[in-house]
Amino acid sequence: MMLLSRRSQLAIAAVVDIALHARPSPVAAKLLAARHDLPPRHLETLLQALVRVGILKGVRGPRGGYELARERRRITAGDIARAAMQETGDDGLGPAPRSTLVEEVIAPEVARASRAFLSVLDDVTIEELCHRAQASGGVPATEVRADFTI
Repeated sequence: MMLLSRRSQLAIAAVVDIALHARPSPVAAKLLAARHDLPPRHLETLLQALVRVGILKGVRGPRGGYELARERRRITAGDIARAAMQETGDDGLGPAPRSTLVEEVIAPEVARASRAFLSVLDDVTIEELCHRAQASGGVPATEVRADFTI
C-alpha cells in the first residue's frame, strides 16, 4: 500500500533534484521534466505550488528556472509532502462518504495515522536525501557550496 501520493513523491524528487543541480544556475522545468520523464506542463503546476509555500524560488528569464528558497537542512520531506497535498485537485473519486461511522470512527484514525506518517517525513531533510543520492552513485558528488541564495 502506498501512503504517499505520486504527486508528493514527485515533489520531493523535484526538490532533491533542484538541490543537487541548481548551482551555478537555476534548474529549468524542461530539464527537470526530462530527467523524470514527465511532461513539463504537468511539473510546472507542482513547482509553482512549491514556490508559493517558500520551498523553491522561481527565477525568470532565458536562464531562469528553480532553486531552493532556503537551506537544504531547513527543508523537510514533510514540508514538501504537505505543500503537494494542499495543491491536489479533484481526484476523480466522487464525493467523500458522509456518515457517523466515517466522521466519528474512521476519519479520526486516518487523521492520526496521517499525522504520524508526516512526522516521520519531518525528520528527513533535503540535505540528507542529497547525501543519500550522491552516495548511491545516481548523481555526481558536487563540491560543498551554498545551496540557496537570499
